[in-house]
Amino acid sequence: MVKSCWNPSAEGDSGGRVDGLLWCKDLGQHMYGEFSMAVIQANSMLEDQSQIESGPLSSTTSGPYGTFFGVYDGHGGTEASRYVNDNLFSNLKSFASEHQEISADVLRKAFSTTEENFLSLVRKQWHVKPHMALVGSCCLIGIICNGLLYIANAGDSRVVLGRSGRGTKQAKAMQLSVEHNASIDTVREELRSLHPNDPHIVVKKHRVWRVKGLIQISRSIGDAYLKKAEFNKEPLLPKFRLPEPFQKPILSAEPSVLVHKLHPDDQFLIFASDGLWEHISNQEAVKIVQTSPRNGIARRLIKAALKEAAKKREMRYSDLRKIVRGVRRHFHDDITVVVVFIDPNLINGGSSSYFPLSIKGGRSAAGAGVP
Repeated sequence: MVKSCWNPSAEGDSGGRVDGLLWCKDLGQHMYGEFSMAVIQANSMLEDQSQIESGPLSSTTSGPYGTFFGVYDGHGGTEASRYVNDNLFSNLKSFASEHQEISADVLRKAFSTTEENFLSLVRKQWHVKPHMALVGSCCLIGIICNGLLYIANAGDSRVVLGRSGRGTKQAKAMQLSVEHNASIDTVREELRSLHPNDPHIVVKKHRVWRVKGLIQISRSIGDAYLKKAEFNKEPLLPKFRLPEPFQKPILSAEPSVLVHKLHPDDQFLIFASDGLWEHISNQEAVKIVQTSPRNGIARRLIKAALKEAAKKREMRYSDLRKIVRGVRRHFHDDITVVVVFIDPNLINGGSSSYFPLSIKGGRSAAGAGVP
């Protein structure tokens, strides 16, 4: 077995390379094709985490095989996204072993167990590290297994499919994930229907819709202070405490799940945190991937987003490149991009020179530097 693994705490790197605030794996091989992966840091500490696991999807040799992709966009700190990065896949493997298959139910159970275990950790550390109750993470995963693509999402990361257009050379963008952000009308309607007696369940502050005036997303792993009333008190900072007690969780960890049968026209997938989609549309991203070399394509998408971010602030891209982490957050968010190419011959059982793969993207880096 060949195992390629990026270890953020290690000095060396066997899975990718670092250039200032950029981490990238320009091209690699998964069970059903190739992939490209890149992360750019904007926060003082990198809050985005990501991973690819290709090979056994269960804890037993008889279980299913396939490729797992995860993008975890943290907020309030790094603890939740790192916890998800370290535990969600192993939880999924446990349930896949129990059920002897990958299914929508297995994905939901993996999310639920990861959430429950993280909240237990918050509870244990409450009096020592009360800020843990404020930490959360969006969670987007995809699994390719037996000709099917499984997508589960909680939060506002996104996965877009690039599909060959009938009678045209241009690939069509198809968004596969459902997002949970209060800026979306249907999300606000859902929150109001779940909390009919709370006129302040969604509040518009500084032209941005927020749940309870505090957070934009309605689903996540973590954010214990908006899920368990036991954390809505001291030693939590007063600005995060709600004036009225709540009887049921305000946020949810329940993912929206999609099962998609892969088609020969399905060319590639783009998994990314919302930092990319703030600056690039679905179709623009698909066009960049379709018309560019595969090698380094995730890094190229990040560069396109950063150029747009600079343009919006009426500054030169070259000047944006010089801004250090922390300060950089005023111009763009951490951005994670995973581009997954799908070989229809391999999907249908063709042979490949594939080796089992485990890679985790991103690391905290010092100084400036972008693609």
